[in-house]
Amino acid sequence: LSDCDTEDVAISELFLVEGDSAAGSSKGGRNPITQAILPIRGKIINPEKNELAKLLANEEVSALISAIGTGIRDDFKIEDLRYGKIIIMTDADDDGAHIAALLMTFFYRFMRPLITEGHLFLAKPPLYRVIVKNQRFYIHTNEELDSYRKKYGDKIEVTRFKGLGEMDADELGVTTMEIGKRQVIQVTVDDADEASRILSVLMGSNVGPRKEHIINKSASRAAEMNNG
Repeated sequence: LSDCDTEDVAISELFLVEGDSAAGSSKGGRNPITQAILPIRGKIINPEKNELAKLLANEEVSALISAIGTGIRDDFKIEDLRYGKIIIMTDADDDGAHIAALLMTFFYRFMRPLITEGHLFLAKPPLYRVIVKNQRFYIHTNEELDSYRKKYGDKIEVTRFKGLGEMDADELGVTTMEIGKRQVIQVTVDDADEASRILSVLMGSNVGPRKEHIINKSASRAAEMNNG
C-alpha cells in the first residue's frame, strides 16, 4: 500500500490497480495528499467459489481488508473506513473486467455497506489517445473514435491503450485519476435479491445456470439488433 497523507475520510481515495506496471504509473500520477494506491497482483480468488478461510489466507484479499480498515461481514464497522472512495482501476480489456468483477463480488459479499452507502466506484480509463494537429485527445469509446476518423480521415494518429501501464504517469493522472477530468462510475445496487442471484449465477461453481443466462442474454441482444 502506498498510502496518502490525509486522514480525512471525506477527501481520501483508495485506488485498487491491476499489477505493478499500472501501480507505478498511478503512483506517479496521483495526488499523494488524498490518493492511496494498492496494487492487485493477478486475479484474486473467486469469492463466490471459495470458503472464507481460504479467502482470508489469500495475500491480496488480506491486504485489501487491512487497507480499507472496516473488517468484514458481522465485524464490519463503517466508522473505521479509512477512505471515502474505493476506486477499482483496471485495464480496459477482458482480464481487467474480470478482475473488477471479482473485486465487486468480494465487496458485495463481505463489505456490502461500501456499496449501499456509496463508497465503491469504477474508474473509466480511456481506450485511445488521438493526436490531431499536435493536439492530444483521449477517447473512451469506439463510437467516439469513429467520429474522429470521419471528421479528420487519415490525418489522425491513434494509439490503443492495451493496459494502464502503457500510459505515462501524467497521462494516467489526468485522464483517469484527476478530479474534474476523470470519469468514474459509482457502483450501486437497486435490487439486493436480484444482485445476489446474478452473482451466484455468473460467479458461482454451477456452470448450467451461467450458460443458460449467457445464451438468453445473447438471444435477447440479437433480437434487439434485428428489430433495430
